[in-house]
Amino acid sequence: MKSLEKIYFIALLPPADFQAEVTTIKEYFAAQYNSIHALKSPPHITLQAPFKWEEGRLPELAKSLSEFAANYPPVPIILSGFGAFSPRVIYINPLKTPELMAVQADLTARLQSDLGIVDEKDNGRPFAPHMTVAFKDLSKSAFKAAWPEFRQRPLFFQFDATHLTLLVHESGRWHVKSEFPFVISP
Repeated sequence: MKSLEKIYFIALLPPADFQAEVTTIKEYFAAQYNSIHALKSPPHITLQAPFKWEEGRLPELAKSLSEFAANYPPVPIILSGFGAFSPRVIYINPLKTPELMAVQADLTARLQSDLGIVDEKDNGRPFAPHMTVAFKDLSKSAFKAAWPEFRQRPLFFQFDATHLTLLVHESGRWHVKSEFPFVISP
């Protein structure tokens, strides 16, 4: 019998203090621009887009992620300013450092070869790292009002991502399911 499928994604999460800052920005978008969808997940940089996975096979997924992370050092992340995917998405801009680009490429290759997890919507698009603060329910007119406000807004934050995070979609929100520490010393 097939076990229940849930939707998961894999991401890098910033430290709790910066998550709180980003959540404040998301709350601003909810209050000022009626865009609440970004509040349904913790602040993150997606490495593997959402995918369906059977709950009964979670140990297999966890083993693969644990082994992957154990062979990686912490990933330095530099967040600098804001970016946009017009006409509906505004995000905090992670710099495309070699370390960030490599961990995403290596992870998605590993997930595809070991577990058959593939982002069907990807269509060969290059990885565009971002930490979303407003999307989906941000209207085009709200985007036009908000983007000039955030385009030049200063923001700079650096941290080392010390683990991969597996998130699960439950009760209309994304929740941290498991964390897998990066083990190798940089």
